[in-house]
Amino acid sequence: MSTNVSLIVTASALIACGVYLILERSLTRVLAGLLILGNGVSILFLIAGGGAGDAPIEGTTDAADMADPLPQALVLTAIVIALATTAFLLAMAYRSWQLNANDDVQDDVEDASIRRLAAADEASDSHDLATGGEDDDVLTEEGA
Repeated sequence: MSTNVSLIVTASALIACGVYLILERSLTRVLAGLLILGNGVSILFLIAGGGAGDAPIEGTTDAADMADPLPQALVLTAIVIALATTAFLLAMAYRSWQLNANDDVQDDVEDASIRRLAAADEASDSHDLATGGEDDDVLTEEGA
């Protein structure tokens, strides 16, 4: 049984575009990326399910000729999850638009301070508390 190459290329292109859009800062782009990714994964499930077959009803057809119902169930589940996630992201984007007049995700203040400390190669206060307040110079002198 041969797989349709155009379906594989379509699914991989949709998944690649979806991942690219999910990594953006704008919540509307993240939402579009999530929907595109969901469609690509649904196509991938159907490709993995194999070729078409007869209805999977016991007693009406031979077991070897039946279609596999599991990929269809997985696609239906993916649609429901995508609908719920879409509603959640739409609510987040709308609330962000109300508060900030844009839907970009802002940097966290704590993340910025940690990034600044890492660039300066300094230990943070929480690191000093976790190590018991020992200094790095004391540790290197003991190790030598």
